[in-house]
Parts: sequence; C-alpha cells; structure tokens
Amino acid sequence: MIINYITCKNKAEAKKIANQLLKKKLIACANIFPIDSLYKWKGKLQTDKEAVLLVKTTKNIEKEVKKLHSYECPCIIRINAAANKGFTDWLNAELR
Repeated sequence: MIINYITCKNKAEAKKIANQLLKKKLIACANIFPIDSLYKWKGKLQTDKEAVLLVKTTKNIEKEVKKLHSYECPCIIRINAAANKGFTDWLNAELR
C-alpha cells in the first residue's frame, strides 16, 4: 500500500483532486485535514492555511496530481506502508 501526503491550497482543492483520483480508480480513499504551514518559497518566509490530502493507493499518482494541482511545485510525498489484511483486500478490490 502507498500513502501519498499532498498539501493543497485549501479544502476545496483537496476535494477536487481526491474526487478525480477516485473517479479514475487511482486511489481507494482520501482524508483531508486543515493545517497551518510555514515554509520558505523563493527566498521569503510564508505562513499559510492549507489542507493536507492523504490518499491510499497501490499506484503512482504523481502525474495526475500535478495535472490537477494549482501549485507550481506541489508537495507529493509517497510513503510505502503496510496495513491489516482486511483493509489491504478492500483497497486492492477498489483499485481493480
């Protein structure tokens, strides 16, 4: 199983991306969390309200996320993970 951690400009963008990935059967499920982000961008300190999109899959979704995302350089972190058998079976069935 792969968990992708994706930061988005807001909850609406995160939902838009999640819905498209679900429709294309690239992910089995998604979770969205509000976050406060602090980072440097082009030499300047930024503080923003963003949303984190966590998606569960077995597929590489980076190309599709980049098409849908508004950021010039979106954060898409791929985390390999193990899950319980029941969840893994459900995930694999959803992605067929």
